[in-house]
Amino acid sequence: MALATPGFFDGVQRCLIIKWFEAVVRDVEQITPLVKRFTLVSPTGAPLPAFSGGSHIIVQMQDGEQRYSNAYSLMSSPLDTTSWQIAVRLESPSKGGSRFMHQRVRPGDTLTVSTPNNLFAIEPQARKHLLIAGGIGITPFLSHIPELEQRQADWQLHYCFHDADSNAFVDTLRAAPWRDRVNVHVSALGSRLDLPRLFADLEPGTHVYTCGPAALNEAVKAAAERHQVPASQLHFEQFILEDKSGEAFTLVLARSGREFTVPQDMTILQVIENNKAAKVECLCREGVCGTCETMILEGEADHRDQYYSEEEKASQQSMLICCSRAKGGRLVLDL
Repeated sequence: MALATPGFFDGVQRCLIIKWFEAVVRDVEQITPLVKRFTLVSPTGAPLPAFSGGSHIIVQMQDGEQRYSNAYSLMSSPLDTTSWQIAVRLESPSKGGSRFMHQRVRPGDTLTVSTPNNLFAIEPQARKHLLIAGGIGITPFLSHIPELEQRQADWQLHYCFHDADSNAFVDTLRAAPWRDRVNVHVSALGSRLDLPRLFADLEPGTHVYTCGPAALNEAVKAAAERHQVPASQLHFEQFILEDKSGEAFTLVLARSGREFTVPQDMTILQVIENNKAAKVECLCREGVCGTCETMILEGEADHRDQYYSEEEKASQQSMLICCSRAKGGRLVLDL
């Protein structure tokens, strides 16, 4: 099954094709009190689709009439497609998806998953790769490292977490043959990553990859700006957007002429759905998959997604309405 959704960049229409298939849960492991690892295989025993380090998949879960769609990084090696592995942290509060995975999914169950997509790939021309992970943000780097090792690339990992309950896969990292490239920072023990020092010592041509909570991403951006690291050398990933709120604004749907107020604590998508004002496909609801992409006719978007490049955001031609908001008081969309 494939889903196509239109996109518009620089006046050119593109289509994002998401293909769905069934995968069997071969194993479920409790890694920490809040993290479980799920191993997925093909029902036929055939290899799963190939992917590159940093890729993610979307997992669809059906709970009665409620459907959840969550994006998860593939953490297994891209060099082995006999199985895939994802790690799921139980969020509090959970919107439903992580709770379903933790409480309902068992070995032998079948899940509907998408083919891999990569918004967090390694830059092949980089002289060195600096990986910065926070908590469950370690997962995409576990797929990056086999590729980096295969290329004999120069890389270093800094893994930051609070305490023993949030140190998923630290034992795996410490036991690996490349463990001398891994630096662990445990904030509960007073060991924090010194970002100013790290960026002061950054070698020319180093690309920096960060995956973790919003606070970590913002701290890395601030340190990079102070040390004049080009934005083109910075790469971020964050599947759970912690802040979708903002000032209220007027939303106009051009095709129907209907107007709504988008309050501070609701997204455009939620307002449209609550009023049954238009039919919009959205799979991830976190600005990752791009399926809710919508043309902007008037106004400017406050982009909060991870789907667009900086150039695409600056063009102000379209936006993802599951997470982004208006910069001003009025926004007209092609809906």
